Amino acid sequence: MSDEVVVESRNVFSGRLIQVRVDKVRMPDGSVHQREVVEHPGAVAIVPVLPTSDIVMVRQYRHAVRRRTLELPAGTREPDEDPLITASRELREETGYSAQQLSELVRFYVSPGWADEELIIYLAKDIVAGPSATEPDEDLTLETIAPPDVIDFIRTGDISDSKSIVGLLAWLGIRLPPGQ
Repeated sequence: MSDEVVVESRNVFSGRLIQVRVDKVRMPDGSVHQREVVEHPGAVAIVPVLPTSDIVMVRQYRHAVRRRTLELPAGTREPDEDPLITASRELREETGYSAQQLSELVRFYVSPGWADEELIIYLAKDIVAGPSATEPDEDLTLETIAPPDVIDFIRTGDISDSKSIVGLLAWLGIRLPPGQ
C-alpha cells in the first residue's frame, strides 16, 4: 500500500509551544482528503527512582483537563536539543533531583493520528536531591509512590496521562491483560 502524498500544506496557527497545519493529501486511489496536524518539538519524561525504589512524581494543575494530575516529571525539548539534556534539565527543574544515570526506557508518538510529538521516557537512577527551579507558570508538589501501588494509581485514575502510564508500565515491565 502506498503512502499519502501531500499536495498542499498551510499553517493555520502558530503558538508558543505548538503549530497547527492543514494538509491536503492524495490517497493511493487518487482521492484527496484533508489532514490536520499539530506540530510539536518533542518532549521527554523521566522515571526518577529513589534508593528505596519509590518513584518521584509531580502533582500539578493541568488547565486542559481542569484538575491536578499526578505525573512523571517531563518537559518539552528546545529546538535541536539533545533529549538527554532535556531530561536532565527537566528532572532538576521540576524535582530538584539530578541523576547520575539516565537511560532511555521507551519512546513513542503521543497521538500519531493528529500530532507529530515524539515522547522519550528516561529512567533516572542514582538520583541526588537538590533545589528545584520550576518555571514561573508551574505550580508543582512532589509525591512519591511505591512500585506495588503503581497499578492501583493507574486503575483509580489518579495517574491518568499517557506518558506516566507508558513510562511506569515500561519501567515495571508490565503488560496489563485486556479488561484489567
